[in-house]
Amino acid sequence: MDTQALHKAIPLLNRQVSGLDMPWLEKMVRQGKKKRDPFKVLISCILSLRTQDRTTGEASGRLFALAPDVGSLSKLSAGKIEKTIYPVGFYKVKAERIRALCMVLIRDYNSRVPDDLDNLLKLKGVGRKTANLVLTLGYRKAGICVDTHVHRITNRWGYVKTKTPDQTEFALREKLPSQYWLEINGLLVAFGQNICKPVSPVCSACSINRFCQKAGVGKSR
Repeated sequence: MDTQALHKAIPLLNRQVSGLDMPWLEKMVRQGKKKRDPFKVLISCILSLRTQDRTTGEASGRLFALAPDVGSLSKLSAGKIEKTIYPVGFYKVKAERIRALCMVLIRDYNSRVPDDLDNLLKLKGVGRKTANLVLTLGYRKAGICVDTHVHRITNRWGYVKTKTPDQTEFALREKLPSQYWLEINGLLVAFGQNICKPVSPVCSACSINRFCQKAGVGKSR
């Protein structure tokens, strides 16, 4: 797939994905789009690591009901946070990390989540995926969030040829038209979870089948 084909494929993908279940974080942001909250995006991203989408959504909901901002969350004990976010993966580690993160935000950033990539990456436990999600979903600023779905699918298309998500992010920053940067993650996560699956993708139901090189696909449906 080249960029000319991509321009034709993205509208088709948007139409197909509109009938699919979107990632929980995307839905949370869309529901509150009149007042985006980068802090909630950041904390939800931390909770989501190695945790199923539904579990993340439920845990985030409980936590934000108790403490909706950095000030109130910093006042909760690690034990209280643990009980509130359980059963997310590594909930004890995440509880300590969230509390420490709140203290850093209060001390170094005037209780505000940074809105630039370099400062976000200075925060302990924040990698490129989380930092880019905070930028794109929390601030509507330029960024490309690459998770396993974006990495797999863009390589499967033949649009990039990379070995790691970080390599894919840098390749897309060079090649992907900027108009698609904010939407690419939410679009391909929904598409990857439902159609372009890791094993045996449902190519017969794919709206952009004709544009895809199917790189690395052995068996499909």
